[in-house]
Amino acid sequence: MSETTGQRRGNRRIRFIGAVIVVTGAVAGGVIAALAKDDAARPAAVVVALVDRGEVTRDVATTGTVEPATTRSLSFAVPGTVESVKVRAGNRVSKGQTLAALENADAADDVSDAQSGLAEAQTRLGQAQSVAARATASATACAPPADARPVAAAVGPCPTRGYPDGGGDPVLTAEQQVNRAARAVEVAAKALDGTSLVAPIAGTVVAVEGKVGDQVRGGSTFINLADTNAMQVRAEFPEADAGALAAGQDATVSLADSDVLYEAEVIQVDPAGTSDGTLVRYGVLLAFADSPDDLLVGQSARVKVRTGEVAAALRVPSTAVHDVSGGSGTVLVRDGNRSVERVVAVGLRGDRYTEITDGLEQGDQVVRSW
Repeated sequence: MSETTGQRRGNRRIRFIGAVIVVTGAVAGGVIAALAKDDAARPAAVVVALVDRGEVTRDVATTGTVEPATTRSLSFAVPGTVESVKVRAGNRVSKGQTLAALENADAADDVSDAQSGLAEAQTRLGQAQSVAARATASATACAPPADARPVAAAVGPCPTRGYPDGGGDPVLTAEQQVNRAARAVEVAAKALDGTSLVAPIAGTVVAVEGKVGDQVRGGSTFINLADTNAMQVRAEFPEADAGALAAGQDATVSLADSDVLYEAEVIQVDPAGTSDGTLVRYGVLLAFADSPDDLLVGQSARVKVRTGEVAAALRVPSTAVHDVSGGSGTVLVRDGNRSVERVVAVGLRGDRYTEITDGLEQGDQVVRSW
């Protein structure tokens, strides 16, 4: 066989194989196209839900911050120079603990001087009372008995109970001096006490506004103290949710990096909102039913408030109800192999379920989502 004849046979074999590949590809393409057309013509499966009875709830959620229910602004009662600061922000303190102090040498001297003045006034009162007692005794001795007969006047003058030199009652004067001296001691002692800053409650120091050596004015805040035994959560809700909030509603709070839920209650909804230019928000305060021991001031929290709840309600999934307006909405009810629109009366519209008050019966089938 010549070389030319062999080449011709090889070329025919290649052309045959190529033709087979083309035909096979065309057949496969036709089959795929037919299957795709069949799938397109087949109606999508309808997911239905049964109308049943159960709980319908509605919650609103946001984030918030843990804060103390009470914060005390503590200040020195008198001006002076800070001598010591015994705490810093974050420290837990007990009631009656000294937190800071002013230099008090002058105040201590004032107390000592006032006490000396009181002692002197008390001595003068004692002396005046002794003189008055002797005068009273002498006057009594000179007075004749009530049943005595008249006799000649006694030789020599008899002392009288009058006050010397026409002055006032020396005992009364001395008593007034004692009272003034006692008040001076009280004032000086209060000023001395005012040089120490003492915790009025147990709590956590939030801020210290000064340091040793500072000159402070009496009455100016030096330490902020938080009552951590009564912590609460402050949160802000958008205007759309705030309308459903009210004091007394149940809530749950979870803290950052924790899935533990703590029961809480709404105790205040701010009557006026604040705007950032695009959204109006309303502040809400929540109190823990049982405050955790490890709460931190400023700790972030997640808040969920139960704003509505109906038990044993006739319900459907909320995704099944469309065109809700006022107290009505539209559902697709399954009737054999077709779906029929029906207007129903709607009650509480919850997060997962919507209450149906009229238009459906338990056991009806509705399209779950459309």
